[in-house]
Amino acid sequence: MNDYRECLDLVLKSEGGWVNNPKDPGGETNLGVTKAVWEEYVGHPVQTMKNLTKDDVAPLYEQKYWRACYGEVLPRGLDFIVFSMGVNAGPGRSVKLLQQSIGCVPDGVIGPTTRSLICASNTATLINKFSEVRREYYRSLKTFPIFGKGWLSRVDHEEATALEMAKNG
Repeated sequence: MNDYRECLDLVLKSEGGWVNNPKDPGGETNLGVTKAVWEEYVGHPVQTMKNLTKDDVAPLYEQKYWRACYGEVLPRGLDFIVFSMGVNAGPGRSVKLLQQSIGCVPDGVIGPTTRSLICASNTATLINKFSEVRREYYRSLKTFPIFGKGWLSRVDHEEATALEMAKNG
């Protein structure tokens, strides 16, 4: 069974706490949630992002990222890294990268064809392929020279964690 809370805890470890790096196009962020996303979610402007807690952001993550990345239907381990990439680069992009890594049309929807290909794949192999496609995506970004080392480190760490999750079912 897929575990949203476990995956959320792992994503929050990768995302870290409050940051406001002027070179980051996402702007002010806490627990991986940008100010713009948070204000849209709560429906009003906020003065500061510094006080957000895991309990505050958990419903947003489940609604806007976990479900949008089809976390509940993906194999254990793969659910975590697709969710994490969805948080980092958008759920649609994450699902398309997953589809690209299994060789089907990247339309951003995990329908019958995508599900069938996932089911027919070895989960560990799929985790490795998705992680490589993820690295390629990061290398293609113009902000890679600034943030690339951290992104690739995140992929390496999350890939190892996902493989362990898949192995331990």
